[in-house]
Amino acid sequence: MSTFAQTWHEKGDEKSDTQAFWTSLLRDIVGIQTPEKYIQFEKRVELSHVSYIDGYIPSTGIVIEQKSHDIDLGTPAKQSDGILATPFEQAKRYYDWLPKSERGDYIITCNFREMRIYDMETPKAPPKVIMLEDIERTNLSFLIKHEIELTREERISLEAGELVKKLRDALMKRYTDKNSPETLESLTMLCVRIVFLLYAEDSGILDKREFHDYLASHSTSATTSLRELFKTLDTKKENRDPNNDDERLAHFPYINGGLFSDTNIIIPRLAGDPLNIILHDMSEKFDWSEINPTIFGAVFESTLNPDTRESGGMHYTSIRNIHRVIDPLFMDDLNEEFSRAKSPKQLITLQEKLASLTFLDPACGSGNFLTETYISLRKLENKIIDALTSTQDDFLPEIKVDISQFYGIEINDFAVAVARTALWIAEHQMMKETHTRREFLPLKTEGHITKANAIAIDWSKIIRQENLSCIMGNPPFRGARIMGTDSDQKKDIAETFKGWGNLGNFDYVCCWYKKAADFIRGTDIHAALVSTNSINQGEMISIFWKRLIDDGLHINFAYKPFKWISESKNKANVTCTIVGFSRSPEVKGIYTVKPDGSETLKKAKHINAYLLDAPDWWVFSRIYPITKDIPLIRIGCQLIDNGHYTFTPEDYEEFIKKEPESAKYFHVLLGGKEFLHKKPRYCLYLGNCTPHQIAMMPECRKRVEAVRKFRLASKNAGTRELAGSPTRFHVETFPEGNYIVIPKTSSERREYIPMGFLDSTVMCAESLLVIPNATLYHFGVLMSSVHMAWMRVVCGRMRMDYRYSNTLVYNNFVWPSGGSARIESAARKILDVRDRYRDSSMAELYSDDLMPADLRRAHRENDRAVMEAYGFSDGMSELEIVGRLMDMYNDAVKRGGERDGSSTGETGSKGTVCGRG
Repeated sequence: MSTFAQTWHEKGDEKSDTQAFWTSLLRDIVGIQTPEKYIQFEKRVELSHVSYIDGYIPSTGIVIEQKSHDIDLGTPAKQSDGILATPFEQAKRYYDWLPKSERGDYIITCNFREMRIYDMETPKAPPKVIMLEDIERTNLSFLIKHEIELTREERISLEAGELVKKLRDALMKRYTDKNSPETLESLTMLCVRIVFLLYAEDSGILDKREFHDYLASHSTSATTSLRELFKTLDTKKENRDPNNDDERLAHFPYINGGLFSDTNIIIPRLAGDPLNIILHDMSEKFDWSEINPTIFGAVFESTLNPDTRESGGMHYTSIRNIHRVIDPLFMDDLNEEFSRAKSPKQLITLQEKLASLTFLDPACGSGNFLTETYISLRKLENKIIDALTSTQDDFLPEIKVDISQFYGIEINDFAVAVARTALWIAEHQMMKETHTRREFLPLKTEGHITKANAIAIDWSKIIRQENLSCIMGNPPFRGARIMGTDSDQKKDIAETFKGWGNLGNFDYVCCWYKKAADFIRGTDIHAALVSTNSINQGEMISIFWKRLIDDGLHINFAYKPFKWISESKNKANVTCTIVGFSRSPEVKGIYTVKPDGSETLKKAKHINAYLLDAPDWWVFSRIYPITKDIPLIRIGCQLIDNGHYTFTPEDYEEFIKKEPESAKYFHVLLGGKEFLHKKPRYCLYLGNCTPHQIAMMPECRKRVEAVRKFRLASKNAGTRELAGSPTRFHVETFPEGNYIVIPKTSSERREYIPMGFLDSTVMCAESLLVIPNATLYHFGVLMSSVHMAWMRVVCGRMRMDYRYSNTLVYNNFVWPSGGSARIESAARKILDVRDRYRDSSMAELYSDDLMPADLRRAHRENDRAVMEAYGFSDGMSELEIVGRLMDMYNDAVKRGGERDGSSTGETGSKGTVCGRG
């Protein structure tokens, strides 16, 4: 039992011990050094009477209801107002009375013996229960936001990064030619060397303050003396100049490893700020021995110019996320093998196995994957050594895991130098943990970190396939729509995927998948890469993954999309997946990361490219609906007007005051955001006006001229051509009568994408999809749980939000063959119920926590009608529904012959006119 559990075993009074319990938990279990700053006790809430919340954490909005140790958390008790309520029901009352902005994702009830955590996304689901004796082994980081207070290890590494940045900025001022490659390379190497020496004097590689005292004693000649020190560190003692009488210099050891071998680096004048930073800020006031090399490597790299970092798409991986890659890839198996090893022979065999493994990170950055893998293997090796030592009195521990087993490719020279240094620091720290007699210096091992473009280089020149065990890493996150058409990344994609189509949709990370898939062909090499979640969604399944899987690639494990948490100062705001793959069909399962950071593993028989336990499904982009007699779907109007034809309500009122004649040419304009949140704009459409009519409206004429000039200035030839008709839109979609609209983007937290019926008085922007000539039947099917299940699998995503596509979702959806009367009736009821809530927006009506009960019932009735029309049973899971729909889709494709062609854009992207206009 942990110290915390022992302290609170069989004790705990709600009145006297609540504050002490939670303060200790946040400090000793979560690692928050100043917990009193982050939790409030006895927070006042106004019910029908004044009440107080036992504990409240403002940063996460978590409400805590604390009871004494002898109170059952499931038993109702009478409250001060006479109501019977369980501790959760009591907390829920407080939670509901808080302002919405102060409500978090969780309610916690606790009686010192157990803690129950209720996820407020699904408050009726059973809570997660944590017993006191298990609390130290439970991840409770969700209690406090990650960015509010860091662990000591993280804080020290971030402080180290700030010091490096401070030094780098001071040194840069001293260089004459600040932008030359020689200057930048010299600055990089100089910073890396200084950091290594600072770490060395704090960690015992050198004598305490040995580097500091040498530099301080040569302050008037610091630049020359530092150059002499570098030369000395790269020279064996027997080869040093015997005539040099500087005793401090002679005392320094021989380093080796290539760190100090380049004698041509430019060292600027150090006197003044740079020297003061090194001696005082970095040496006297900071202890470098405590840095975590995995975290610090990423932080060190973050001293790069932000523009360089952004253009390369670099994001830094947290230690937890590194283990989400390396644990299922190989560490889980190795740890399991260790747990089974009983005899010395088995332990020695396992140690030899660890020493035989080799790893390649083909986008290694600052080396954090390689460094954390090395540390993990060495920790396991230390367990083996401890087990052997306990069974053999005369056993002499020997370290066999070596940083020479680790290979990396990185395009940035700064990151290459950091990666090598991080590995050396990790090696030294792990040697100290082993208590081996082996000397760290001179360096006997060298990590194989190669400076190169990993997409352009032949990986077999780094390490041959037969010598490699695993490929892993976090390639650059660079989206297909972010890269410029002439960028180096686009050229890399074109070179990597010669002969493939639709390359404009490929994210940069796809190159690493293709290179890795080709490299491991015919081998037992396993790989796992962190990726933008977009590559396992939408059209990428059929245009990217199908080729790889048809070529014999298998997905062995996967993490479904989750929010990224990084160690960098500028945290990445992305959603990612992790995909483990090889040429072997073995399957481990699918991981899901919960909002609190915990994760679950679901065993799987086969993982398809959608990261589902299901057969391989291939849905291709389609120009026309696969089901006959279904109305065509279009995008809304695409203006290309630079905002000159769109108006806020206030701007609209002001404009028509100036020019009353223009009022009849204005229309309500709805895009996806306006439709969902009930905040319309106005649009000026002059496409049907004669030149004389426009000439009589000078304010309108100014707008026309502004649009013409904007289009003429475009780099796009098609847009410049549109300048010839500046009163018209690029795409004009004006349906007559009623029509269905679907927002292209909608929150993943909604059970249903809100769709609506509009009439011809409303104009739709391109962020809405439009279905003219649609009926209640079409509305009912589209709003059903069946269609939503199809959409959730087939659609693309923007982060986690749904991206509804006409060519992929709508056009490939197979409609039922009957049931129209019941579906129409159910659809009408949905609209009738909505009509009762005219003051509410679609976003509010379809919010999980605000959706009215009668609207939910209407949807359930509609769901049953559609399920019956398909012949689906009520008990079918969403995955089973999609499986049946996929079978129907495949049958329809076979009946219709080849698919009707891929669409590289939305229908109407070249300009279509529908109805009036």
